[in-house]
Amino acid sequence: MRRNWAARLRHGTIDGLRAVTLENERLRVGVLPGKGGDVVEFLHKPTDTDFVWLTPQGLRDPRDHLHGAADGVAQFVDHYEGGWQEVFPNGGAPSEYQGARLAQHGEVSGLPWECEVVADSPEEVAVRLSVRTRRLPYRMEKVLRLRSGTTALEVEGRATNESGLPLHAMWGQHIVYGPPFLRPGARIRLPEGVRVIPHESAITPPARRVRAGGPWEWPLVPADGGGVTDLSVVPEPGAPSDIVYLTGFNKGWYEISGDIAMRVEWDASVLPYLWMWQEVGASTGYPWWGRAYTVGLEPFAGMPTDGLAAAVANGTALTLKPHETKVLSLRAEVRA
Repeated sequence: MRRNWAARLRHGTIDGLRAVTLENERLRVGVLPGKGGDVVEFLHKPTDTDFVWLTPQGLRDPRDHLHGAADGVAQFVDHYEGGWQEVFPNGGAPSEYQGARLAQHGEVSGLPWECEVVADSPEEVAVRLSVRTRRLPYRMEKVLRLRSGTTALEVEGRATNESGLPLHAMWGQHIVYGPPFLRPGARIRLPEGVRVIPHESAITPPARRVRAGGPWEWPLVPADGGGVTDLSVVPEPGAPSDIVYLTGFNKGWYEISGDIAMRVEWDASVLPYLWMWQEVGASTGYPWWGRAYTVGLEPFAGMPTDGLAAAVANGTALTLKPHETKVLSLRAEVRA
């Protein structure tokens, strides 16, 4: 029975792409099975706060680039609407792995996913999204669940190697935040003992990272002009663009807060790194043109952003044995 109360589901389209909405008394989550399973709305209803950052270009259908019309960067960036993407099996820049050329953050973020309802009651709603990659022999699934009365989205993801060979992958949750929730002075909290690896240190072999000046203890990293930068405070518009990698999680979690907060928890044994990316207006060329004010806090299975081949070379890529399935649990909760 169709409901407009308690936990409920809605199916439809957004800008021509298949969409499903999970909603309860306190939260509304919009998901696009038609485009990578992207989360394009994460609205806390009591305060009318949407944690999703949307780019100025808005939502674009990626299907015109599925047959090679775009270069490896544009295939993702030209259709990047912000929000939250599943990234697999390549993270960051285009890369080549065992003869397969992989686009930026490819493949699953640009593919349509199948969607089936697995729970639909006043107590909880849940959908299962699934997709097979086209260039590597993987199957991805994720179940998104919302329970009545809560402000938490629960996610269980599965990555399966469907071949008889061992394979590598980068698996990440490309979660970004923007205005009006995100503003200068917002705070980021992480567990004690987390370390920061600057990007220039991450691209060197592990044995050389200490000599390259890292890792640093959270929240401090070297600043371009000397001294250190405090990463726990979201900067003013125009601050330098940057990306660093955080590791050393006994338990995977972070909180980012202004007037209210988002807490994300995940299995750090599967995704042991957190990519922290900020683009707050300093980049005035393609693709941002000075219009972005966003911070990404992205649990990942490897680093750096140079792509799968680089993660394999430095030993941080995820390894899946023949026919093995990796399972990831994640929870994103609003705390008012």
